[in-house]
Amino acid sequence: MEKIWVLLIAILIFSIFAYLIWKLTSGDLKKEYGTTMWKHWPSRLYYWQGVVLYGVALTLITMFLFKWANVLTF
Repeated sequence: MEKIWVLLIAILIFSIFAYLIWKLTSGDLKKEYGTTMWKHWPSRLYYWQGVVLYGVALTLITMFLFKWANVLTF
């Protein structure tokens, strides 16, 4: 049961980081590349791959900081 809570906390942290990255970067990229380039799916795919990559990296760092601080045990 303990592992399920750790997994749920990790998913929540990932969702928060992905939302923050999206909110902070999407407007600037739409302005920089224009709406026509933003409508092409390869451009958006690369953008979302970056969002997921940064979200996973920040989630891992946060989870290990929580483990180091003895907030979580896994």
